[in-house]
Amino acid sequence: MAKRENGTPDSHPRPDCKGKRFAIVSASFYSGLAEWLEDGARRALRDCGVADADVLAYRVPGCFELPLAAKRLIAADERLDAVVALGAVIRGETPHFDYVAGECARGLMTVQLATGVPIGFGVLTTENMAQAEERADPGRGDKGYEAALAAASLLQIPPEAAHEPLGFRR
Repeated sequence: MAKRENGTPDSHPRPDCKGKRFAIVSASFYSGLAEWLEDGARRALRDCGVADADVLAYRVPGCFELPLAAKRLIAADERLDAVVALGAVIRGETPHFDYVAGECARGLMTVQLATGVPIGFGVLTTENMAQAEERADPGRGDKGYEAALAAASLLQIPPEAAHEPLGFRR
């Protein structure tokens, strides 16, 4: 099996996304994890031929804000081809985890389906910080890389022939 530049296994081919425009939106609640995830996403996009100038990056406070941020970015930039949503929700002693993780995932899926713009889901949902660190660390789980690669891969599938704009997308 081929290896990526960080030494982790590369089980997916890298699509050619030269000339494509991406947005990375990261939840900064766990800032160290956000940095690792964003680093992975940027490396994946470079590996797919995306120029650094074609990658916009934004931070939001937490994962609950990711769906609205993705929706606004897509609405504001018609040249945007895909979004990568990154963050971490770590289980605590209250049901807060269930609400935030579930609504974040549902919200991002809703935006993706309404607009037809791929959104790579790089939101970690873990039991504890150690699990989140393992998944975010570019040398171990590198889930930011995988989320960006997922969004890039969807751009290889031809879009639906839409006669009318969907949702708020022009």
